[in-house]
Amino acid sequence: MEALLEKYGYCPDTKAIEAKLERIAANLENAASEKVLKDCFSMMDLTSLRTEDTRTSISRLVGKVNDLKKNFPGYPYPASICVYPDFAGTVRDTRCSDDIKVTVVAACFPSSQSFLEVKLKECELAVLNGADEVDIVLALNSFLDGDRAAASDEIMQIRSCIDKAAASQGRTVHLKVILETGLLLDMELIAEASFLAMEAGADFIKTSTGKVSVNATPAAAFVMCECIAAYYKATGKKVGFKPAGGISTAMDAVCYYSIVSAVLGKEWLTKDLFRLGVSRLANSILTAVEQKTVSYF
Repeated sequence: MEALLEKYGYCPDTKAIEAKLERIAANLENAASEKVLKDCFSMMDLTSLRTEDTRTSISRLVGKVNDLKKNFPGYPYPASICVYPDFAGTVRDTRCSDDIKVTVVAACFPSSQSFLEVKLKECELAVLNGADEVDIVLALNSFLDGDRAAASDEIMQIRSCIDKAAASQGRTVHLKVILETGLLLDMELIAEASFLAMEAGADFIKTSTGKVSVNATPAAAFVMCECIAAYYKATGKKVGFKPAGGISTAMDAVCYYSIVSAVLGKEWLTKDLFRLGVSRLANSILTAVEQKTVSYF
């Protein structure tokens, strides 16, 4: 662990992070302007990952996104619609604009417990069927067992696989790596996983699957953003950040928006570098802006 942290000159300062988060929390009401809320809306990966999802239900969700500007003039589209891999083609074929990206969770999400060959095939098929972005889970079976090389190699092989599949269609595809920070029990582990994923080729690092007991937290987000800043300083490469899991209120979104602003700066506050993985947030933002209860999605 020390090698990666030393390489990038970073060690999480728990007390300093807590103090900065307290200041952010104290200012959330002031930060929650209509512009910020609509910016957060534009950075959502609007997600449906239910066992009962069907082509009909996913098409219905896409239809609501397609009709959004008719029903709520002045709002942006969400950045993407995030689904299981077998629905990539459904989203691709029914979305009204290519600006609404097709995001999939793949590589045996959410546990990442299977053969690498299975993970690679699932990612390849997802891209060939229209995925613009692929979210995978860090191989915790290797990482937590101390085999950092295997965890890194898996990300690199998936990166190569999706790049090859996308190139065959004349496209590029983004890779997001989920760290599952709720299962990484100290800040140093979160930092190490962040640097490992970025070095292995992640375009984004993401907090959580939303499928474990502890998902996105402000503290984990702050550490990950500090790692992104340190990586950018060392390499010149901008990596995106995506908190996910348990982000259900407008103020949750403003909190993570404020963390990104404080640590990484306003240049990261675009959908190219900041996403919110959400299933319930959209209605909360609509409700906050409209100042009445909205149950559109």
